[in-house]
Amino acid sequence: MGNLLCCVQVDQSTVAIKESFGKYNDVLEPGCHCVPWFIGQQIAGKLSLRVQQLDVRCETKTKDNVFVTVVASIQYRALSDKANDAFYKLTNTRSQIQAYVFDVIRGTVPRLDVDNVFEQKSDIAKAVADELEKAMSHYGFEIVQTLITDIEPDEHVKRAMNEINAASRMRVAANDKAEAEKIIQIKKAEGEAESKYLSGLGIARQRQAIVDGLRDSVLGFSGNVPGTSAKDVMDMILVTQYFDTMKEIGAASKTSAVFIPHGPGAVRDVATQIRDGLLQGQASSSH
Repeated sequence: MGNLLCCVQVDQSTVAIKESFGKYNDVLEPGCHCVPWFIGQQIAGKLSLRVQQLDVRCETKTKDNVFVTVVASIQYRALSDKANDAFYKLTNTRSQIQAYVFDVIRGTVPRLDVDNVFEQKSDIAKAVADELEKAMSHYGFEIVQTLITDIEPDEHVKRAMNEINAASRMRVAANDKAEAEKIIQIKKAEGEAESKYLSGLGIARQRQAIVDGLRDSVLGFSGNVPGTSAKDVMDMILVTQYFDTMKEIGAASKTSAVFIPHGPGAVRDVATQIRDGLLQGQASSSH
């Protein structure tokens, strides 16, 4: 019905290319237009002004000979004031854009190591955008945005990179664990040293107190009882302590019995041994 009435409807965000006897005549904006076909006018085609997206996968090699697949997303649209160029100058717009993307990526990535490819992703996208903008503007297209959406190394390379990363993290973890164990051992050794030091001080003070008490007892007894020497009093005290100890060992229900050979003639030997031990302890504590 529209053809009979010579009326053509152009949708929103679309322009129509009108020809007269096969020659470009005009660009029709969205709306209803009269195109009298009987005088040689016709619609050659319609062109969308919407933003379109083209995803391009390009395989290339880096400077360190690693094959990677770079995925670029190109967002573009036709310009309404250059609709005739966009319609007539390019046969296949998407193929043309893809060719330019391949050219830029394969000219940029081989100059970078694989690690730098990931770090300079935005620089690669900018290089692609600049080249496309310069080339496609002559054909009536605008490059809206260029994104590098993915960089995929070869599967073997990816596995090797993951293993290197895992080994590095394990090495750091092992160092941290060893450092922690080292600190624990140092603190434990410091604690043991402090404990032994304090224990030694306690033993030394205990021996000193015993010696001081015995000395006071001996001096007091020898001063109050005429005819007794300090040695006699000391022997008596030691023998008394000896028998008290034997009594405690025998009276205890749960203890290990200690048998010391002795007799009436061996009391002096026992006293001598005890006295010598106490004197040696006093000498060591004074040092």
